[in-house]
Amino acid sequence: MKILLLGEYSNVHWTLAQGLRTLGHEVCVISNGDFWKDYPRDIDVSRVPGKMGGIRLMLRLWSLLPRMWGYDVVQLINPMFFELKAERLMWFYRYLRRNNRKVFLGAFGMDYYWVHECVERMPLRYSDFNMGNQLRTNDDALRERADWLGTAKETLNRHIANDCDGIITGLYEYDVCYRPLFPGKTHFIPFPIQSEHTAPLTIVHHPLRIFIGISKQRSAYKGTDIMLRAAEQLQRQYPTAMTLQKVEGVPFAQYQQLMDDSDVMLDQLYSYTPSMNSLLAMSKGIVVVGGGEPENYAILQEEELRPIVNVQPTYDSVYHELEQLLLHPERLAVLKQQSIDYIKKHHDFVKVAMQYVDFWNR
Repeated sequence: MKILLLGEYSNVHWTLAQGLRTLGHEVCVISNGDFWKDYPRDIDVSRVPGKMGGIRLMLRLWSLLPRMWGYDVVQLINPMFFELKAERLMWFYRYLRRNNRKVFLGAFGMDYYWVHECVERMPLRYSDFNMGNQLRTNDDALRERADWLGTAKETLNRHIANDCDGIITGLYEYDVCYRPLFPGKTHFIPFPIQSEHTAPLTIVHHPLRIFIGISKQRSAYKGTDIMLRAAEQLQRQYPTAMTLQKVEGVPFAQYQQLMDDSDVMLDQLYSYTPSMNSLLAMSKGIVVVGGGEPENYAILQEEELRPIVNVQPTYDSVYHELEQLLLHPERLAVLKQQSIDYIKKHHDFVKVAMQYVDFWNR
């Protein structure tokens, strides 16, 4: 098949492209590299800063229109698949719809249905937008609600979701937001991970090497502020038992190098499931402390492996679970091996690409 992947989120599309190419398909990835993360892509459509940035990007995209038709499959990473206003993206979506065989929408991150369902129906016990029946009121949550609800972004997302050929959800959380509304076209497929390691990396260091990646502008929203506070307190309490590496705002290639040789990663306090960063860490034999709720294993039909150290969205839960790893480091060898096995079983990039091809064909 001839496949066009538009936009990027945490290296999902580029990794998927490698799996599809391994299977013999022709693939083109057009993206901005997910901003400062600078993930690989075939055609770059980054928006330069300043008042002229939007005009220059529009001209760039107009020049690329001949490269965006005649595909068997077009997949959008998100309703906001280019760095343009939603009103302008509507034209591009309609162009893609007219000039390609099938168009699919990825439900991989922030969009109208994720915001709306977590605010209104609240299908999750906790999320980026709610804690139980209470709405979160941190600045990021309020900003995203204002950005997606009752705006042109909502209109665009609703139109694409209703019009496209299918919707692929990448995490349990997004699936429970989309599936009740689009049961006939929603399909869950795990995120793809391309592991570079052939030998199990199950060495446990002393002191334990703890890693946390921080997005400064979204620290409270993602809960890394709480996780970092717990880790720093434990470092003061157990100064010879652990080291703590904090990484902020670096490109993906450098981020991955800094992550290597860690024992434990702290990530995504308000998530039920491991993110792309967590999954990549697991493929390297790094134990993730974060989202590993029963629903995550259930949607994968995984009944044996339990590699993720699940935490509730509280300081006390993070502190307790991390302290238990410090006090019982013998647990880590098993968790490291299970992490590697889990990725091979559910997230191998070629296996995942085959699931995409099957769904697109159906």
